[in-house]
Amino acid sequence: MAIEVKVPVLGESITEATLGEWLKQPGDAVAADEPIASLETDKVALEVPAPQAGVMGAHQVAVGDTVEVGAVIATIEAGSGAATAAKAAPAPAKVETSVEESDTTITLSPSVRRLVLEHGVDPSKISGSGKDGRLTKADVEQYVKSGAQSSQQAPLAEKGAAKGAQTPPAPSATGNRNEERVRMTRLRQTVARRLKEAQDTAALLTTFNDVDMTAVIETRSKYKELFAKKHGIKLGFMGFFVKAACMALKDVPSVNAQIDGEEIVYHDYADISVAVSAPNGLVVPVIRNAEAMSFADVENSIGDFGKRAKDGTLTMADMQGGTFTISNGGVFGSLMSTPIINPPQSAVLGLHRIEDRAVVVDGEIVVRPMMYMALSYDHRLIDGREAVTFLVRMKEAIEDPARLLIDL
Repeated sequence: MAIEVKVPVLGESITEATLGEWLKQPGDAVAADEPIASLETDKVALEVPAPQAGVMGAHQVAVGDTVEVGAVIATIEAGSGAATAAKAAPAPAKVETSVEESDTTITLSPSVRRLVLEHGVDPSKISGSGKDGRLTKADVEQYVKSGAQSSQQAPLAEKGAAKGAQTPPAPSATGNRNEERVRMTRLRQTVARRLKEAQDTAALLTTFNDVDMTAVIETRSKYKELFAKKHGIKLGFMGFFVKAACMALKDVPSVNAQIDGEEIVYHDYADISVAVSAPNGLVVPVIRNAEAMSFADVENSIGDFGKRAKDGTLTMADMQGGTFTISNGGVFGSLMSTPIINPPQSAVLGLHRIEDRAVVVDGEIVVRPMMYMALSYDHRLIDGREAVTFLVRMKEAIEDPARLLIDL
């Protein structure tokens, strides 16, 4: 008897999602609670587990389709093993690897297939680390990074051209003008819409300051080994900025507030949204009650968010709320930027790369590790004086970390 696989409850106020990828093809054996598909909502990607063990039946929807909560997307047939798989619904969707020397077919997920075609590699030459030896995105990326495909690209391109391969040929002397049209993910669509709404509704302004990172670097260098030994996690820079922000938000409460209609809502707590990288873009999970946390608690939270963002296991609850955002473009090499607020929040702090610059200290020109900080804010609520005061409080705390311990 076939069991229906339905779209699970996605979170408060979320009624639909987009089918991002099938993780199991018709005929594949599946275990109970094993992920069989991934869904993309406005905020996160999440996996759909198999309701029971058996064999993957027919797909009811295609990749890219919009599905509502409770909709049937597939079935799980009773049984297990190759015998049952052979008589299951449609055979696995197979992608012809036209860059191969033979006519062998290999089952690839859409995301893996996209990478294979993008880099012009031969998937049969890559060892798969996924279930049943299947290729994963990480396998292809590691293969490309190792440069192992370089020796085969020229002959493969010629063979692919002879077979009418879909892989774009290597650029000729005159240069090619290739284009690729890719559907925006639901997450990217939501990010684009919310950022535009912020520009349309808020009176955005950005104020800058710079900070000497010498004291933080020295403190981190002095205590990082003891910190890691005691707490089991590295002492990073973000912990200093989160704790400094909590102190500055206490001194300048309007930066931690938001506009609700004709009222201003002030918060006596600091729920800090921290931007982290995920496969589909930046996401902003929330460190709740950061003002009451220790450095170790903050660093553990950030480390956990980073890992789960990479694994795609962040939940809707992880990213709901937040009273203030910190975004660190410095990890990507950014020198300066004007970040956009995350509504309904009223401010966002942008951090940037640390670089040695000549500065004047006590009348002498010295070289110090400097960083630019940028505070973008809604000028309807936050005055320039308050924005400048907030950045000055941040600067004071970072340049003299002892302030974080004695609450100055």
